Amino acid sequence: MNRLNSGSSCTSDLGANVPETFEHLLNSEPDLATAIAAIKTLTIVLEKCNAKTLQELIKLLKEAGDQMKKEVDCSACGVQSGCELFLRFITLASNIEEEPFEVMRAKMLAKGNIFLEKVMTAREKVAKNGAERIPDGAQILVHSRSRTVLATLKEAHQMKKRLVVYVTECASNDSGRLMKKDLDSIGIPCTLILDSSVGYILEQVDLVMFGAEGVVESGGIVNKIGTYTIAICAKMLNKPVYVLCESFKFVRMYPLNQKDLKDEFKYHPSTLKKVTDLSNCHPLVDYTNPSLITLLFTDLGILTPSAVSDELIQLYI
Repeated sequence: MNRLNSGSSCTSDLGANVPETFEHLLNSEPDLATAIAAIKTLTIVLEKCNAKTLQELIKLLKEAGDQMKKEVDCSACGVQSGCELFLRFITLASNIEEEPFEVMRAKMLAKGNIFLEKVMTAREKVAKNGAERIPDGAQILVHSRSRTVLATLKEAHQMKKRLVVYVTECASNDSGRLMKKDLDSIGIPCTLILDSSVGYILEQVDLVMFGAEGVVESGGIVNKIGTYTIAICAKMLNKPVYVLCESFKFVRMYPLNQKDLKDEFKYHPSTLKKVTDLSNCHPLVDYTNPSLITLLFTDLGILTPSAVSDELIQLYI
């Protein structure tokens, strides 16, 4: 992760250097999801910021979220989903404004820590849900490196299920090699394949598994570039496509196509600040529509894409 040098990166009212704190969490805890790192950073801001009213507090928390998205090269989709859900959770009480401010802040901080504890267990729940549905002897295609997919495959391996995994190299950042290294260390047979050989390999696999940077309101996903292409090929060959994703990655967006994705989701801040013409820059993610997804395995249960909107409503009411 790279942080940009910016005079706005440290704001005294926030009580912490938000981009620096956020980046440190991402670098020091490599297995930490971007959304959780963002939530941890917000709890620090919540505790230390100089706000005197609820309105000021919410404004500073939103400012902190914006700084993470605009100053640190990371998954902006993950930051947005984590920050929005955190803000929603800590402000749920209907009589919150009737409390003295510091009492209210203490209660919000306590709720924030409860929320953080809850989301920290999400990956384990997803892994159990997913592993139970993987058939013994399955041949599986995965794209790039996903910590949630890795946890699921590890769980299935511990259930003594025999697996054969094909991993795309993901040439945009070579993350497939890291996934293969992880799978090799677990003892799961794994083959690294060229991105361009997906169609060839799909004929012999039983299912496709993706992680996700974000799950949008339609039930579609934002994920590593190339996900959409693989999903189209899988659909043509009638191969099930499973998405393994924690509910804290559910984000309030409704893209209809690739152009609907904001540039802040498709490119890192360092690219957006240096490049004026993005036509020659490779996007980091793409959008896969819900018609190409069979099921989503989440900590809330196993969902069809059409059920995601209902879950999002429940999260935000």
